[in-house]
Parts: sequence; C-alpha cells; structure tokens
Amino acid sequence: MLWILVTLVAAVGQTARNAMQSSLTASLGTLGATQVRFLYGFPFALVFLALVAAATSASVPGPTAAFIAYTSAGALAQIFGTALLLATMRARAFSVAIAFTKTEAVLVALFGFVFLGDALTPARLTAIAIATGGVVVVAAKPGTDWSTRGARPLLLGIASAGFFAMAAVGFRGGILALGDAPYFLRATTTLVWSLALQACLLGAWLLAFDRVALARSLAVWPQSLLAGFMGAFASQFWFLGFSLTAAANVRTLALVEVLFAQAVSRRVFREAVSAREAAGMALVIAGVALLLIAA
Repeated sequence: MLWILVTLVAAVGQTARNAMQSSLTASLGTLGATQVRFLYGFPFALVFLALVAAATSASVPGPTAAFIAYTSAGALAQIFGTALLLATMRARAFSVAIAFTKTEAVLVALFGFVFLGDALTPARLTAIAIATGGVVVVAAKPGTDWSTRGARPLLLGIASAGFFAMAAVGFRGGILALGDAPYFLRATTTLVWSLALQACLLGAWLLAFDRVALARSLAVWPQSLLAGFMGAFASQFWFLGFSLTAAANVRTLALVEVLFAQAVSRRVFREAVSAREAAGMALVIAGVALLLIAA
C-alpha cells in the first residue's frame, strides 16, 4: 500500500507546481512556462537518480527498445498535456482548470487496460466513475457560457486530460520495460529519461519558433528553478506510484488534488468555494475512499 502515500505526496507537490507555473504563464507564455517544468526539473531528477543509486549500490538499468518507445510517447504526451493545462488556466479559474483535467482518471483506466493489461474490477470502475463525477460537478458551474467561446476551457481541459492519460500509461509502460531492477531505481531512471527528452524537444521548438519565451524563462531563473524543483519532486513520486500499482489507481487517488487546488484557490487566488463545489468534492472523496477499499 506504499503507493497511497507516494501518490498523496505527489498530489501535494503537483498542486504547488501548478500554482507556480500558473503565475509564470502571464510573463512567459504557455510554452515558456511549460518548458520551465522540464528544463529546470531535469537537473534535480539527475540528483535524485544519483542519490537513489548511491543509497542502494545498484546499477542504473540500461534502456531497451520498449522502454524508449513507451517513455518517448509518455514524454511527448506530457508536453502537450502541460501546455493545454496552462492554456486552460489562462481561460478559467485555477481550481476549475485542474478539475477539467481530472477526467484523466477514466481515460487512464481505459488506456492502461488496452495497452498494459491493467486489471479493471467493478469496484475500481465504480470508484473512478464516482470520483470523476465529483470533478464534473465541481467544474460545471451554473450560468457558464457553453457557446463555442465559453466551451473552449472545457475542450482544452479534456484534451489535456487525454494527453496526461497517455503520458501516465507511457511512463508506467517504460518503468515495467526496465525489468527486474528495484522499483524506485526504475522509476527514477524513467523520470530522468523523460525530462531529458522533454527539455530537448521543447527547448529546440522554442529556440526555433519562440526565442523570446525561451530567453524570458532563463531570465526569471530564480522562480523557474523553484517551479522546476517542485515539478521534479512531484514527478518523482508519481513515477514511484506508477512503479508500484496500475496507473489508474494512482491517477484516481490523485483526484484529491482537486481538494488541494480548492485550498490554493482560497488562500492564494482568493476564489470562493460554492455549495456545488463542496458537493462535488464530497463525491471525489467518496470515490477515492471506495478505491482504497477496493485496492
């Protein structure tokens, strides 16, 4: 049951990282703020890997063809998912943007079943449905403009969820492809490879098409460094979770991030919580509780 603890730690870290990235989006743009997560997170991931290898006196596992394929797919999907998440934040309140992306849990369950053969029991499916329903209740604000313009944040959020689901399944596939090495070493190795790929790919794109955003991300390095650390910290624990249990379990428990996002909204962004949002959060808690009972 260690996956429960590491997932909760990851959710707290990711909430902090999202808040930091959201504040950087205004000055760096969507892709510039996305690059911060990867470029500044990569050195910390290397430190994590060095510490894990030294503490266990184990050799870092070498890549296989399956590992490279899964990890590359996950890395690319996460770039798109992060960019779409930040775009959603610009179009809608922080907590609601996070809520939209949490439809990811259903997609992770389906993708994990199809591509990795992860088990889907009736109890787990029910837990995912209840928790995701709670997310929908939080996000579906009465009186919202659902015309083409008003629906844009919803579409961005769901698209972001789809890419994050593909990323979660890709990273778990990469971890499993590393064979019999200790789970924490496989998780950290996959994290290093994924961040290296992401920093190179997005950095090359910005160098070619948006040098202003790249230059700005380097200019605000103190804020970017902290956001990068929190990104690497959260990702380290997400990957540990993926190495311990099915991605669907991890991402469903991660729905508690909606609760953390509401707390950030109230404390940092001064956004009030309505009775409808409280009811939705109660459903999230009920779904997560059922998941833990079924796990």
